[in-house]
Amino acid sequence: MIKGHEDVDIFIGVDVGKSNHHAVAIDRKGKKLLDRALHQDEAKLRAIIKSVGGKGAVLLVVDQPLTIAALRVAVAQAEGILVGYIPGLAMRRIADLHP
Repeated sequence: MIKGHEDVDIFIGVDVGKSNHHAVAIDRKGKKLLDRALHQDEAKLRAIIKSVGGKGAVLLVVDQPLTIAALRVAVAQAEGILVGYIPGLAMRRIADLHP
């Protein structure tokens, strides 16, 4: 359990890939605020965080906490937002629940 998760207003999920990632941001009501490809670029990640950050407390969730996701985690922490990790197997099981 992530400490302070009940105070989160915006959830950013990042599906981490070897060269490209994909980010989706939703608010607590489930409204999609962002849905786009995300390249290995610190400035673009900061821009995404800032674009939704003005709408409340943000939680960034990654499916890989180390190696290729390390930049995302470091930038999120530097921006002062919560960071969460969900294992790939759990991500696949969740995805299977949705069409």
